[in-house]
Order: sequence, then C-alpha cells, then structure tokens
Amino acid sequence: MAQLEERYTRPGTVVRPGAAVDAGLRAYMLRIYNYMTAGVALTGVIAFFTAQLATTNPAVAQALYQSPLKWVIMFAPLAFVFYLSFRVYKMSPASAQIAFWAFAAVMGVSLSAIFLVFTGASIAQVFFVTSAAFAALSVYGYTTQKDLTGWGSFLIMGVVGIILAAILNIFLQSSGLAFAISSLGVLIFAGLTAYDTQRLKDEYYSVQGDAATMQKSAIMGALSLYLNFINMFTSLLQLMGDRE
Repeated sequence: MAQLEERYTRPGTVVRPGAAVDAGLRAYMLRIYNYMTAGVALTGVIAFFTAQLATTNPAVAQALYQSPLKWVIMFAPLAFVFYLSFRVYKMSPASAQIAFWAFAAVMGVSLSAIFLVFTGASIAQVFFVTSAAFAALSVYGYTTQKDLTGWGSFLIMGVVGIILAAILNIFLQSSGLAFAISSLGVLIFAGLTAYDTQRLKDEYYSVQGDAATMQKSAIMGALSLYLNFINMFTSLLQLMGDRE
C-alpha cells in the first residue's frame, strides 16, 4: 500500500495529504463503489436465475450440484481472483472489466445453491443487514484518522485460515467447525472492509494522473470490496438464515 508523506500527530493517528477535500479522490472511490455494486447485482441475478433453472430442470440441478462439475463451480471464483490479482495490470482496461464481470457471473453460479437451502425472506433480510454493516464499516475506513495498516497482515492470515478450514470442512462436515468459520468470517471481513477502504483511499495518490492505471486499480479495488461484502454476507447467512 502506498504510504505518501504520512505525518503522525499522536500514536495510531495519521494525517494524509489532500484527503479532506479532493474531488479526484471522491470520483475514484465512487468508481470503485459503482463497480462493486454492479458486480454484486450481477452475482445476485445470475444466482437467482441459476437456482430457478435448477429447480425446474432436474438435469441442470444434477450437473451443477451433484456431478464433478460442482467442484469446478466451487473453486472457479478463487481461480478468477488469483488470475486478476496477477494479471490485471498487464491487461487493457477493457479486458480487466470483462474479467471482473465474468468473475461476478461465475460467483453467481457458485452461490446459486443458497436459494435452494435458505428461504427467500431470510436471504433478503441478511442481505440488507450486510449492506448496512458494510456501508458503516466502509465509511469508518474512509473517514477515520486512525492508521489501519497494522490490521492488514493479521486479517490476511485470518482469511487464509478460513479458506483452509472451509476446504477441510468439505470433508469433515462438522457443524461446530462451520459455525466457527462463519463467526470468524463475519469479524475478519468486517475488519477487511474498513482496512481495504482506507488502503484504496491511500492508493489513489500513487495512481492519479494515469487514466489506464487508475481504471485497473479501481477494478481491483472493487474486487477487494466485493469479496469482503460477499464473504460477510455468506457468513451471516450461515449464522442467521432460515433454512428451507
């Protein structure tokens, strides 16, 4: 993360140049939120219609949720994340956008099973709870004068731990471990929402002036916030959702 001429006024507090009033920064962050919101919307639409198709067509349900294809669908979003992380700055802005939309669509197929497991009312309720929490945490990350840099390593280690535990639980099918993963997931991705918002705000100063780099940086920023939102949503759904 770019750290640009930071001046500490007291322990844990940092002043960032130009952060108070900067139309360029506001436009950059708005672009990130627009990409993220559109990505979440695309994922939701794809998930809903995939679930509807599976409900009315047993062959589709068999292929998506019971055949070996389910493993491809399960891990494809993770592959997209790694691909974008390593390749985005070597791609054109248009290609980066296409890759982001493709990722959001694949994630929709991967999440479609929630419409078969949880009631529609509980999905809607948890979505609105997640949206409110995400907005509050992102506002905190954007406005706080406290430096959140120290959170990064701890939170990333937590994400790695959750991923490994989730993969292990595919085979163990432990309800206790699933509850622990979901509980920790809410806390970790809540912290990442605030952390990533501040990180993206700081990164603006290192990419401003280069339109192509700003575009691709905005897409990666949207991907970070999108992942935080989706993971916080699915964790809360596991804890709060009413099952069919």
